Amino acid sequence: MTKNTLHITNGDTLTHRIQELNLVEGEILTWREMLCEGPTEIKVETENSIKKRKAFLKKYYRIPPTDYEDKFVSQLKKIETLKKYDEVILWFEYDLFCHINMIAAISLLMRKGIADIPVYLVCSGRIPHEKKLYGLGELSDIQLKEHYKNKILLTIDDLELAEYIWTLYCESNPKKIASQIKKNSSFEYLSICLRAHLQRFPNMLTGLNVLEHNILEMVDTYQIKNIKQLMGYTLEYQGYYGYGDMQMKRVFARLFQFLDQTKDRLQLSERGKLALQQKKNFYNTQILDWYYGGVKKYDYLYNNETHTLLKL
Repeated sequence: MTKNTLHITNGDTLTHRIQELNLVEGEILTWREMLCEGPTEIKVETENSIKKRKAFLKKYYRIPPTDYEDKFVSQLKKIETLKKYDEVILWFEYDLFCHINMIAAISLLMRKGIADIPVYLVCSGRIPHEKKLYGLGELSDIQLKEHYKNKILLTIDDLELAEYIWTLYCESNPKKIASQIKKNSSFEYLSICLRAHLQRFPNMLTGLNVLEHNILEMVDTYQIKNIKQLMGYTLEYQGYYGYGDMQMKRVFARLFQFLDQTKDRLQLSERGKLALQQKKNFYNTQILDWYYGGVKKYDYLYNNETHTLLKL
């Protein structure tokens, strides 16, 4: 007997790929959001949450509210009658971008009454005999089919943990998230993604976060000709963030004061050298009304030695 399956994918690219391969049967919900940036609320499906996300995406990414309705809100209607499905399969990658979307999706499923329906996870990352981490879209057809075959059945403890972390992410005290980093679960990359999230807050010595610091370090270490080449390096070597071009352009916009473009090379300005050497704090030049979930980025500082957050 064929199962009635709901697949929740991390974006259009993967949706099209699994459709072209005839890899799955059932309905596909494409999760077109980027909840790792901007203000969020626990209940993503409510009118207030939708209004808040529309305003953020329009202001900072010039995404029309009608696009948000068409591409995200319309998809959520596929789980209004969740109990018609025999199983749910989540397709999300190893990075922070995907994991924040994933825990939000699980939180929504839990509110809709998922407890009696099996939930599986297809998650990419480490591949045998490979050094780099792979996204689902980077896998070969054979590898993608193998990942699907070996999908992980999530326990109720896994689902409740994801739901709880999403709740914490939407609150105004990110220090609570630190206590969840060492929790055991079926989410292989969750702990490291939570660490990466905490490191997005500005360093107490420089005012720059880990990703911003690493970008300056790339400029100082490699022979990078221009911003375009730096973008390529950053996207390739960003670690566990999973940002795309749109997100990285916003990161770069905050770093221009630390860079100088010569005829042949992109290099650090004097400010960039001071920041990289942790000799001057640039917090006051970076402060911005920018949210990660329920908290403003510049309301907390990250202590690189103790790996803890300090509230200002």
